[in-house]
Amino acid sequence: MNLCVYGASSDQIERVYITAGEELGRQMAARGHGLIFGGGATGLMGAVVRGVSEGGGWSLGIAPEFFHKEGVLSDQCSEFLFTKTMRQRKELMEERADGFIMTPGGIGTFEEFFEILTLKQLGRHEKPIAILNTGGYYDSLMELLAGTAAHGFMSEACLNLCAAFRKPADVLAYMEQEKGYKI
Repeated sequence: MNLCVYGASSDQIERVYITAGEELGRQMAARGHGLIFGGGATGLMGAVVRGVSEGGGWSLGIAPEFFHKEGVLSDQCSEFLFTKTMRQRKELMEERADGFIMTPGGIGTFEEFFEILTLKQLGRHEKPIAILNTGGYYDSLMELLAGTAAHGFMSEACLNLCAAFRKPADVLAYMEQEKGYKI
């Protein structure tokens, strides 16, 4: 199964997030899953691809050409695709992925997550979506979504379109269960 992982590109984050990202990547490789991601060399993008690479796994980086600068993109990808725009990047990631995992990140990560969640809510795909909630990073997001449903701005059913877990192994077990994947 090829899993698209969204996450921070910042290298200014605490080590606990990097460690969890590397562990997610190692476990993906060990379980036979490929990585599709934004191609970044730093932050959680870099951590996950390092873990996949260390585990001997396959990875596909996808990034717009304007990111092709020294130190920005990972050199550990099995394959790399360049696009003209960020929109094309997201479209390719969506097409090539069997499921989506959001790790801690900032506005770019949020934007990617909410777009893929919205597309699932609209019935445009049926792929599983999981959140790696390292150290409770996304607790407030989960509260926000629950409050949004409680106030009638989205249906309660939308809360079941994704699931949050604190450990990489639990994220992967969920993805495998949702796809009927046997390791």
